[in-house]
Amino acid sequence: MTRHLPVLIPLILLTATLLASLVGLVRYTWAYRLALVAVAADAGVALWGLAEVVDGGTMTYRLGGWLPPIGIEFVLDPLSAFFSAVIASVALVVMVGARSMVVEELPRKEVPFFVTALLMLAGFQGIIVTGDLFNLFVFMEIAALAGYSLVAVGEPASPLASFRYLLVGATGASLYLLGLWFVYNLTGSLNMRDVAAILPGSWDNPALAIGLSLMIVGVGVKMALFPLHGWLPDAYTQAPSATTALMAPIGTKVGAYALIRLLVFVFGGTLVTDELPVADVVMWLSAIGIIYGSVLAIAQRELKRMLAYSSVAQVGFIGLGVGLANPVALIGAVLHVVNHAVMKGALFLVAGIMRARLGHSDIGRIDAAVARRLPWTMAAFTVGALSMIGIPPTAGFFSKWYLASGAVDRGLWIMVLVIMASSLLNAVYFFRVLERAYLRRDDDEPVDAVVRHEARPAMLVPALVLAAGILVLGVFNAVLVNGVLDRIPPAGW
Repeated sequence: MTRHLPVLIPLILLTATLLASLVGLVRYTWAYRLALVAVAADAGVALWGLAEVVDGGTMTYRLGGWLPPIGIEFVLDPLSAFFSAVIASVALVVMVGARSMVVEELPRKEVPFFVTALLMLAGFQGIIVTGDLFNLFVFMEIAALAGYSLVAVGEPASPLASFRYLLVGATGASLYLLGLWFVYNLTGSLNMRDVAAILPGSWDNPALAIGLSLMIVGVGVKMALFPLHGWLPDAYTQAPSATTALMAPIGTKVGAYALIRLLVFVFGGTLVTDELPVADVVMWLSAIGIIYGSVLAIAQRELKRMLAYSSVAQVGFIGLGVGLANPVALIGAVLHVVNHAVMKGALFLVAGIMRARLGHSDIGRIDAAVARRLPWTMAAFTVGALSMIGIPPTAGFFSKWYLASGAVDRGLWIMVLVIMASSLLNAVYFFRVLERAYLRRDDDEPVDAVVRHEARPAMLVPALVLAAGILVLGVFNAVLVNGVLDRIPPAGW
């Protein structure tokens, strides 16, 4: 059974996608129940796989028994096992609260929503476990097509946001595929480990520079790396709350995984740092994105849109850690993946609760009555906000610490200043919300008298669980780093 773990991770979700669409025809509530069970099973298998990798090393599964490079290989190594466990665990918590949001915002659309959500998650997990560069493209498109659909069923403006997302996403996928064609012509292989072994003999070939650049741009779109982020703010703002709560914590992280896999493990070493300084390009674009996203977040008057621009900045931290090209920074980047997934999951769930209870998530209409009527919801928001700013002992502080340490190791003090400036900008737009919720007097603005009590447990508990996770990840970050993340940087990175 253990040797099948790599293929079981996406297979559970793909099978559940088919079954949920069938049982939903009999009774629509069964589709959600099956989806929840499937995601819980997937999380269990992913965590099992992570434990096996930590204990026994990399696991591989060859589909159909065909040996690579001819056959497709699924791989669980420390990087993929960790990402898979994070994606599945955060998705499980969000899915618990998703049904109430779907019922509130998308009545009679439960079956197609949860079937499509399962398909998207299956695509995400496929991206993570595949060891084949073309198979990576296939799973990216599976996840993207499902994502376009989940965005399109939201507010009246959501189809336009989804269409823009589709255009940008399809362009990115096409560029990735074109770049892969150059790499395949050079190496004659699509297997990641095989390509990594062959490439050193082709470093002086111009086709390699073209192929690598196109592939990085393609995954940069999926990651929403600046300046390829244009699809994200509208998609996250206009999508249903359940869609945003599911996509925002984990969608861009899968793109980040693809970037790390390509830059560090496939094209890595001196190729991306000396021969073709792609890592430096990623680093500087990420630094610009950190400041750009933070500044634009300050200008927003709607909570979901503020969090969307904040995501552009936070993705920049991951790209910065990869671009710094040293083990400490890479550990910081991967640590920020799980930290941001938990932080942003909690914050977008809070935004969904506000829309369900207040009828809006407009920052200008928040006052002290909100904190009194939704005390636990605002407590979850406060923990998430403090972590996004980087205040210890929350999780966000420690990933930024590793990133700053990696910048110091490179002698790039300007990147340390970028990290500090971003934290100050984060404080501006998050404390603006907290000030209104806790300090703004009731008589300053009219209070929405419709809302009289806290959100139902099915919506509130997932937000509180993620908020607690922020504190746990912060307090026990050394356990995670020493137990798992130290194993990720390859030799020579």
